Parts: sequence; C-alpha cells; structure tokens
Amino acid sequence: MKRSKKDRILREARLIPGYLFVLLWVVAVFVIIGWIILASLSTTREIFKGDLVASGLQWINFQKALFSNKLIVNLMNSTIYTVPSCILIILVCAPAAYCLSRFRFFGNQAFQKMILTGLSIPSIMIVMPLCSIISALNMSGSRFTMIFLYTATSVPYTTYFLMTFFKGISNTYAEAATIDGCGQVQCFWRIMFPLAQPAVVTVTIFNFITIWNEYFLALVFANKTDLRSLGVGLYQIVYSLMNTGDWAGLFAAVVITFVPTVVIYIFLADKIISGVTAGGVKG
Repeated sequence: MKRSKKDRILREARLIPGYLFVLLWVVAVFVIIGWIILASLSTTREIFKGDLVASGLQWINFQKALFSNKLIVNLMNSTIYTVPSCILIILVCAPAAYCLSRFRFFGNQAFQKMILTGLSIPSIMIVMPLCSIISALNMSGSRFTMIFLYTATSVPYTTYFLMTFFKGISNTYAEAATIDGCGQVQCFWRIMFPLAQPAVVTVTIFNFITIWNEYFLALVFANKTDLRSLGVGLYQIVYSLMNTGDWAGLFAAVVITFVPTVVIYIFLADKIISGVTAGGVKG
C-alpha cells in the first residue's frame, strides 16, 4: 500500500515540469492578450510611454477601425463567407463520412484514399489550377465563389474527421432503427447525426476559425475592396495605420478580428474537448 502510494507520488512529481510549462504558457498568453486589449483602449502616445489607458478608455479607436478603415465591410464579408460555408461543409461531409464508414461498395477504399490524398495537398498548390478554372467559368470576383472554395477545400479534413467518429458508433442504433421501419436516410438524420453532435460541433468550430482567419485564398480570389475578408482587410489596415502612426487604431482592429473566435472557443471549449476525445459511442 505504501509502495503504491509512493509510486503514485513519484509519477506525479515527474509531471511537475510539464505543469509548470503549461502554466507559464497560459500566463504568457493572457498577459499578451491583456496588453493588446489595453493598448486598443489607449492612445498611441500612451502605448509608447507604457502608460496604458492613463487618459481613460478610448472607445473611439474601435469606431475608427470599424468605419474609417472599412473594417465593418471586411467583418460582414467574413461572416458571409464563414457561416454558409460551415453549414454547407456539414451538409456535404456528414452523409459522405457516414456512407464511407458504414457501407461497403465499389470504390469505397478509393474514395477514402482520395480524401487522405486531399489532406496532404497544401492549398497553395491548387491556386493556379483554380484560377484557370474560375476564370474559364467567369466566376471570379464573387462571394459565391469564395463560399464554394472554402467549402471544397474543407471537404477532405471534415469528411475524414467525421468518418473516424462514425466508425466508433455502435451498429446497434442503426439496427434498432431499421427494425422500427426507418430507412437509411431517416436513420442517418434522426439517429446517427444527433449521436455525432460532439464531432459535428467540434469540426464546425475548427472550420469556422480556419475560414474566419484565412488569408491566401481571399487575397487571390477576393481582393476587391467590397469583397475583402477580415484577413486581407486587416493586413491592409495594419499597413495603412503603421504609415500614419495610429498604433492604437491598429490594436483595435486586431482585437475586433480575434474576439469572435476567442468567444466561440471559450463558450464551446467543452464541446471541442468531448468531440476530440470521445471518438464515438462505444457499444
């Protein structure tokens, strides 16, 4: 008894360096984010003096970032690109992942290998072919094109993620639904899809954050003023404000950009953890 207790204490002691590293990392992140938020509420003079918010909270920095620098347009565009894309990704990938993980048919393994191949190809490699195709179809400079591109480029990862989860769900649920007279389509949407909610929520959050912060595709295919996403718009604003010396406005623009993803992660952190670790309902 004493030996097992001693062994447990020794095992915990070995983890102390890891705990300290995580603690230091968390503290550093909170200090950096806190400083950026305070800087966004200060004047440029206060930032360089190191005396943040000495003259009070400067909410006008956010007003200038949103309206004077047209960040509100970029914010609207990113919302238009992100929300429909996330919905379409799930509508396409969830049934595909279920079919690939549950049914044996000709080409099943080939489709799975194609998905794995898609995961290994960086998006920068397909930009030139996409440019040629989109130009030939006369689809350039359109919000619909951006939604289509974000949906298409997210299909391999989302399908593979959900496919792994569906493989872990017991066949008992589908068999019981079939006995009760449910068809395959009804069985999926009424039984299996709700059971996969942790994975669906998790992968949707990952896709949301990825699309919201995406820069390269938006730079190539939506670089017009009225089509720019937050990633491209923020870069233009940062470059402009650095030249004018308005560092307070720069930090306000940065805060506006990362706040939505931080809020989503804070409120849905438990969903993300359960979706990543659960792996499905075993039975």
